[in-house]
Amino acid sequence: MLNYNEFGTGPTLLIAHGLYGSARNWGVIAKRLSDTRHVVVVDMRNHGDSPRFDTHSYPEMANDLAEVIEHIGAPVDVLGHSMGGKASMALALTRPELVRSLISGDIAPVSYAHSQGHFLDAMRAVDLSTVSRRSDASAQLEAQGVSAELQSFFTQSLDISTKAWKLNFDALADDMDKILSFPTLSGSYDGPTLFLSGAESDYVTHDHRPIIKPLFPNARFAKIPETGHWLHSERPRAFEAAVRTYLDAVSTQA
Repeated sequence: MLNYNEFGTGPTLLIAHGLYGSARNWGVIAKRLSDTRHVVVVDMRNHGDSPRFDTHSYPEMANDLAEVIEHIGAPVDVLGHSMGGKASMALALTRPELVRSLISGDIAPVSYAHSQGHFLDAMRAVDLSTVSRRSDASAQLEAQGVSAELQSFFTQSLDISTKAWKLNFDALADDMDKILSFPTLSGSYDGPTLFLSGAESDYVTHDHRPIIKPLFPNARFAKIPETGHWLHSERPRAFEAAVRTYLDAVSTQA
């Protein structure tokens, strides 16, 4: 089963991180949201302290999340960012009884041309033998053109003590086409759904709505101003407030 961290008590919110992320990236937001709910943050397969597999597809990731939810108790609210958002959508479409409500963070159920492979190459290029602090790795990433914000994000998946990345680069590289796409799934998820995106991101556009609505007929859309794709890292307080407001509204309507 996936590794996960949990905080607080109350209705459960499960958080699924994006590509190259980990449960650790979400620790601060999870702890803040745990004042009113039980927050469970997973390491997705091939990330963090979760098991390593040779494959990395959305049906598999959805099954991974379903296993965790069945273990902790269903139904739960589910929040997923980017890759985690697609995995959460696949979960809601295939196992809707497990999902009380869904929040997709800056991602749509479509295929993208945004390649994330250059970030993988940048991390692979870090000479770990010279790294004794995260700042050493950050400096090497900076030299490859990685922004300061993403340097901090990526190096949270670096284990300094073992000089190793907590990412299965081979599996992620081999299945990058699957990560950038979205599987064809039958049916729809009728529960409350929020597509929360960054106003400066082009990952969720008006043109995607004809694809989203048949799959998620109760979908609503909101944008966080002055924010790109990494909305929870760029503007964590605004992101947290939006998530909190939506979940509180869903709870009130239930």
